[in-house]
Amino acid sequence: MEKQRIKERVAYNNELKLKGFNVFNIEEDNKATLNYSRKDFYKICLTTGQSNIHYADRTYEQEGSILFFGNPHIPYSWETISSRYQGYTCLFTEDFLNKHEKSESLLQSPFFKLGGTPILNISEEQRLFLNQLFKRMISEQASDYEHKDELIRNYIELIIHEALKMQPSERIKKENNASERLTTVFFELLERQFPIENAEHPLQLKSAQDYANGLAVHVNSLNRAVKTVTGKSTSTLIQERIASEAKALLQHTNWNIAEIGFALGFEYPTYFNNFFKKLTGTTPKSHRVEHV
Repeated sequence: MEKQRIKERVAYNNELKLKGFNVFNIEEDNKATLNYSRKDFYKICLTTGQSNIHYADRTYEQEGSILFFGNPHIPYSWETISSRYQGYTCLFTEDFLNKHEKSESLLQSPFFKLGGTPILNISEEQRLFLNQLFKRMISEQASDYEHKDELIRNYIELIIHEALKMQPSERIKKENNASERLTTVFFELLERQFPIENAEHPLQLKSAQDYANGLAVHVNSLNRAVKTVTGKSTSTLIQERIASEAKALLQHTNWNIAEIGFALGFEYPTYFNNFFKKLTGTTPKSHRVEHV
């Protein structure tokens, strides 16, 4: 039974990746969110109800209507509190959205970034407007219109633009110089290593040299660019991201601490314990007890 379930999930996920998107009413979601691999898809949800959303190492207690943006490279989970939860979900791949020239920058918005704002509380007027966009996407998805992919892509872009208008203080930053471009590419490569979804496949890139090799630049050039743009060393940013992932795995999985340490590239549990305590001031075990 388990093998059959995994087989169905792989087949569904491959079909969804080929299609590039899926839009559905949450109340009618009988298999979509259960069977797709979160690591492959961006996600936008319009929901009404009460829930706790665990995003990276933070938890958001939500009530009422919200717009949620999920990045496939950032771990998140959803705990529904309401007995009735309604709304819409749109899944899409990065390739699907980036087929439009001007779409790439939208994925660099504060909604999809680690440390950004993945959740917006919305008014009833905003909810009704966004509801119509999701309904139109569902309608187009079921149609045989030749250019429906482009139309759905436009609706996704419109939703993101509407969200940006709700947060006028946030601006998409255009990369203007070599240091910023290299730092941006470094962060993209860093985020591609996450989330960790299998304890048996440990993190591959763990040091500044590893990332420099992956980007085909000298490690000194990478360190200089990252330090100039962020004020932090490349190694510090890598360690902070690993620590953030460690917190998420401790909170959102039932893996034991040794498994989490191995998945994050630590050969021995003591190495992971020492690393985590140095970065967070507490042990992995204490963090799990306090937050789970």
